[in-house]
Amino acid sequence: MKTKKEDRSAKIFALNSNRPLAEKISEASGMDIGKATINHFSDGEIQITINGSIRGDDVYIVQSLSDPVNDNLMELMIMIDAVRRTSPNTINVVIPYYGYSRSDRKARSREPITAKLIATFLESSAVDRVVTLDLHAAQIQGFFDIPVDHLRSLELMGNYLKEHDVSDDAVVVSPDYNSVAKARGMAGYLNLPIAIVDNRDPEDYSKVPSTIIGDVKGKNAIVVDDMIVTGDKMKTTAKAIMNAGAKAVYVVATHPVLTEDAKKNLSDPAIKQVIVSDSIVVPQDKKIDKMVIVSVGKLIGNALKLIENEQSTSKLFD
Repeated sequence: MKTKKEDRSAKIFALNSNRPLAEKISEASGMDIGKATINHFSDGEIQITINGSIRGDDVYIVQSLSDPVNDNLMELMIMIDAVRRTSPNTINVVIPYYGYSRSDRKARSREPITAKLIATFLESSAVDRVVTLDLHAAQIQGFFDIPVDHLRSLELMGNYLKEHDVSDDAVVVSPDYNSVAKARGMAGYLNLPIAIVDNRDPEDYSKVPSTIIGDVKGKNAIVVDDMIVTGDKMKTTAKAIMNAGAKAVYVVATHPVLTEDAKKNLSDPAIKQVIVSDSIVVPQDKKIDKMVIVSVGKLIGNALKLIENEQSTSKLFD
């Protein structure tokens, strides 16, 4: 039985994937970070102990499903189990980066839908709510039969572009046809035109596309996507845009997944600046001088505050 608001407290628990962001969320929400001990045994097993009572509390567990994704996923599942066995009021999972989201449908025969699998894991563990950020595909929300708060970083990124005069005489560019919806959202927020790189084979970035749908000549080109993995797409897109006469290319992506090749690809001179969020911790060896990290801590913290006070999060999108 759920307890009344005035009779309960709320705590945030930070696992190993992104403690700096959890601390920012705690500061913005006014919720304390609970104490827990997380040990990894030599054979890879994970042991978690919650240090203190959380009986009757609303618990918010912060964990990005980023590299090492399987370790972070198991940490999250084990933490949920540990919390569930202590009789909390609610269990709320905050996933700034929802890993395994790229497989959100069957594109080929005999292929899993891993985004749905993760949703099934969470629901079967008695999670009450999921809070996440910029899903790879918005329809992933439909995989859940529990409340999902899908937050957007569009306003944060858009405001950065406005404040630094990037959006003056600019155009928003989709790197391929799969990212048109994201580009259209940013273009609408900034009141800018849109262009599309006519990449007929989005799996092959060895060739620079020669056709741009829309006008980029003499303008700042703002390339929008939800994540950067290898950086190949962004490097190829930037070259295509510069070949079409753009003044400068700015890359905007929420999730800096960043594999080993990303630093080299993003350092390409065709790219002037890379703007990402702190949904994933960017290791020092993967940072570059032209990278700007915009924090989503206040956005998520404000969302948790509204949820805890039983208020609508829709005001975050107005």
